[in-house]
Amino acid sequence: MACFDHVKLMSDINTPLGEFRKAQPGVMQGFSAMAQAALAPGAIDAKTKELIAMAIGVTQRCSGCIGFHMKALHKLGATRQEVEEMLAICVYMGGGPALMYAGEALATFDELKGA
Repeated sequence: MACFDHVKLMSDINTPLGEFRKAQPGVMQGFSAMAQAALAPGAIDAKTKELIAMAIGVTQRCSGCIGFHMKALHKLGATRQEVEEMLAICVYMGGGPALMYAGEALATFDELKGA
């Protein structure tokens, strides 16, 4: 089990976001369109873009981002070694706080891999 339950967090976040989606459909459609455009493969492949998104989530200390982007990385076939190397850059750039979230991210990788 992860030190922080990102799988439960994703489930817990989805309910209020579903309500927000109904209340603010234009904002959520715009956010979704932006995400799809930003993550679409181009000069940089989709997995690399998700690794970048995860790095930002870790260094910005966003547990929800860790859960959702790690789920995407699993779907894209990211290896633990790729995730570890990305997290090493996070720790280099973000110091001790990034190190704590790197631990969360690795625990989430392992939890999702086992699921």
